[in-house]
Amino acid sequence: MRRRQVRRATLTPNPIPSLGLGLRREFLDQVLTELPAVAQWEIAPENWMGRGNLAEYQLDYLRDHYPISSHGLSLSIGSQDPLDETFLLRLKAFLDRFSINRYSEHLSYCSVGGHLYDLLPIPFTEAAAEHVIARVRRVQEIIERPLVLENISYYASAATELDELSFIKRILQGADCELLLDVNNVYVNSINHGYDARQFIRGLPSSRITYGHIAGHHEEAPDLLIDTHGAGVKPAVVELLHLAQQVHGPFAVVLERDFNIPPLGELLNELYELDQQLQPLGEALHDK
Repeated sequence: MRRRQVRRATLTPNPIPSLGLGLRREFLDQVLTELPAVAQWEIAPENWMGRGNLAEYQLDYLRDHYPISSHGLSLSIGSQDPLDETFLLRLKAFLDRFSINRYSEHLSYCSVGGHLYDLLPIPFTEAAAEHVIARVRRVQEIIERPLVLENISYYASAATELDELSFIKRILQGADCELLLDVNNVYVNSINHGYDARQFIRGLPSSRITYGHIAGHHEEAPDLLIDTHGAGVKPAVVELLHLAQQVHGPFAVVLERDFNIPPLGELLNELYELDQQLQPLGEALHDK
């Protein structure tokens, strides 16, 4: 079988520091040929594992030119189902093969006797926190890396013995794991559940924040926002990211776009605009 040729190009020497993109199949070929100037690419490992020689060649090529982080879709860390340790061993082999050190997942569950194809909130209780902590520790034992957990958006909660912030902090400390701070999710939840997003951001443990996400949302009503990843980032979310960088210090950020995906050039322009909006942070952001 003839291997497809990918034209090599020179990486632009001045990528936007700390700002990356979620890699989507819609513009994969363009990325491979043009090597645009972004700080990192984030991939879903489930979309790459076991896809054969061409996928391995493509990912090797990307890894030669960029840092790559992985953001999983199916771990279901909060589920009552047993951990899929067979999947975790395959995942570890994949991460090792491509020298990917960062593996993040959602602080949620997506399976009850089978996958539900949705990210559902874990009850905010001490019992649920202990359950998640034990599972996170086991995941970290298998993959031999820290697990990075993302705060999710949610629209109803099963139980609120703890508030969301306390629940997240309890798990981060108890499992000794890390946080992927999704700033858009904080903003969406603050509107939908009536809490102060700025106070929430200030209350997070700085030492646990590994990197961040930023994305767009849909305003269904003044008090109901839907996390769609299908539009540009709203100014209020950029302002919240700015605050997070001021409070916790500079951290890398990935722009997510999963629906209504525009041409790659438009996403790059959005990254450049975001970089300009974050300039008041000064040179510290660019030295990260």
